[in-house]
Order: sequence, then structure tokens, then C-alpha cells
Amino acid sequence: MRIVIAGLLGGIVMFVWGFVAHMLLPLGEIGMRTLPIAQQDAVIAAAKEGLGQEGVYMLPSFENMDDYNDEAKRKAFGERATANPYAFVVYQPTGVDVANNMGPNLGKEAATNVLSAIVAAFVVSFAVVGFGLRTLLVGAMGVFAWLSISVPYWNWYRFPLEFTLANLVMQAVGWLLAGLAIAWWLGRRPA
Repeated sequence: MRIVIAGLLGGIVMFVWGFVAHMLLPLGEIGMRTLPIAQQDAVIAAAKEGLGQEGVYMLPSFENMDDYNDEAKRKAFGERATANPYAFVVYQPTGVDVANNMGPNLGKEAATNVLSAIVAAFVVSFAVVGFGLRTLLVGAMGVFAWLSISVPYWNWYRFPLEFTLANLVMQAVGWLLAGLAIAWWLGRRPA
């Protein structure tokens, strides 16, 4: 039960930090761009016509991944890739109004923050160390997550560097703060 409570506290801290990072600081918007409505409508119309089913699309790309093994198709792809812009598109044919109905997304975010913090609390509960090192260990978990997820997205999918670095700040600071709550609760003596 100690670990669950520590995780709950850490998850709440991480959730509040997410609010601060996205709503009060510019961290959640760094690297994000918008378009005028007319351009958005043109891109959306092209996506409806060209993409079809839900998925993640990289443009340009091979027509199918087996083409990677064909030297001529790989060479043609290389020429197209260097001559054209690149896009990483997460496409869903059905829209969702997250601007006016954030409840479901906020609920999922809170749940994943708490579950992640429970994992962090479980791991650091085995560390026979003090408050400060437990806090740093949880912060290091945030950096680990960033290195294993955000950096590969920057490397392979060309996510903007400024977006990737802002995510480092959000993860490292958030998990360090969550680590404070987790380490504090785990360090308490049972009554």
C-alpha cells in the first residue's frame, strides 16, 4: 500500500506539472506550428482523399516496405526523399473536439501519470538510499523515458529538435518533482 500511495502522490504531482508545462509555460507548444484555416482545409481535404485509413504516415515513403530490398526502388526513394519536404502524419478519419471536451484525454493522462509513478515508486522502493537519491532516481527515469522515446523520434522521424528538447525539460523536471513526492512518502516511518 505504501508504494501505491507514493505512486498516487507522484502521479498527481506529474499531472499538475503537465498542466503547468502546457498551460502556463510555453513548453507544450514549442516546435508546434499552426496554419491559417484555408490552408488547414486544403491539407485536410488532401488527407481525406489521399490517406484513407487510420494510421501513421511518413511522406515520402516506400509504397510498401518490401521495396526497401529492391535497389532501384531504394535509389528512387532516396531521390524523392532528398528532393521533397518530409511529413510525419498521424491520421484519424474521424475527428474529435479536444478543445471543448478535454475530459476523456485528461482522465487518460492522469491515469497514465499515476500508473507510471506507481512503477517508479515500486522500483525506487528497493533502493536502500535516502530521500535525495530516490528523488534523483525517479528524475533519471524521466530522462531514460525521454532518451528511449523522444530521441529516437527526433532521429528517425525527424521530430523538431526544439520540440524534443522541450520534451526533455517536461520529462526531467516533471519526474524530478514526482520523485520528491515519491521519495518523501517512501521515506516516512510507519506509525
